[in-house]
Amino acid sequence: MTEIKKLFSLTDRNIKCYFKDKMVFFSSLLTPLILLFLFFTFLRNIYIDGFKSAFPPELTIDNGILNGIAGAWLLSSILSVSSVTVAFCANMVMVDDKISFAVNDFKISPVKPTTISLSYFISNFFVTFLIMACVLVLGSIYLAVVGWYLLVADFFLIIAGCISNILFGTLLSSIVLCFVSTVGVQSAVATLVSALYGFICGAYMPVASFSKGLRNVLGLLPGTYGTSIMRNHCMGGYFEALKNAGVPTEAINGIKDNFDVNIYLFDNKIEIGTMYGILLGTCAILLIAYVMIVTLRNKNIDLKSLFKKLKRTNNPA
Repeated sequence: MTEIKKLFSLTDRNIKCYFKDKMVFFSSLLTPLILLFLFFTFLRNIYIDGFKSAFPPELTIDNGILNGIAGAWLLSSILSVSSVTVAFCANMVMVDDKISFAVNDFKISPVKPTTISLSYFISNFFVTFLIMACVLVLGSIYLAVVGWYLLVADFFLIIAGCISNILFGTLLSSIVLCFVSTVGVQSAVATLVSALYGFICGAYMPVASFSKGLRNVLGLLPGTYGTSIMRNHCMGGYFEALKNAGVPTEAINGIKDNFDVNIYLFDNKIEIGTMYGILLGTCAILLIAYVMIVTLRNKNIDLKSLFKKLKRTNNPA
């Protein structure tokens, strides 16, 4: 059995373990669904009023555009923050295997330790992507009901942005949970990330609403650009609709600046290509860090095993 087949087998096993308890899947899906409900129910009108304030008083905008652009902004928030927070919840299989010592059985089998770690990463990515796909479908249904102005290209760009954010979240959760071996600590970490990440990445409140110093600090974090990427893709079609409806370019640019479609770092505008470069570059760094951690931990285990064998040889009694 080649190493690739072993990788596929372990990945398939991890995915089946995750979906073995159907409630685990629904509980992972529950957080983004609750956020969708809260945003669309209680915050929609607040953001609609915020968009209206940027338009000339004499200009009348179709309610479909207003409801749609508010929904698109809220959907971009959910997709960007949940891509990371759900990854921490979906990575529970790796922690469960540590608790049940199933990972020890894998390590004494003819499977490379790197293959085991890679299988956890791939299965976590797949599960997180599946959950985010469900959220995207529900959000798309909402936008179709209130006002759909997305182009086909926009929809594919939204998927590309989701994949980039999920990759970032999966790598980050894999590194952090490498050092976690209890369900309690995993729950604490997942809760902490869920509570804090949405604020520091600008998903819950626009970064533009913070002080200049804090904006510059948050501009150094890759999650800020992951959120802005989703804003650009989710809201692009609606900006075109506003332009066609006669909204001045200055007003549209004002919305982009105030709602984090445009991100500025030390007064320099960051283009979307640069945003992707920062986010994917961070993913590359996290991947290298993850490989190094896995390799060093496995070498440490091998050295411990060798030390124990030498100790038994020197002290046979």
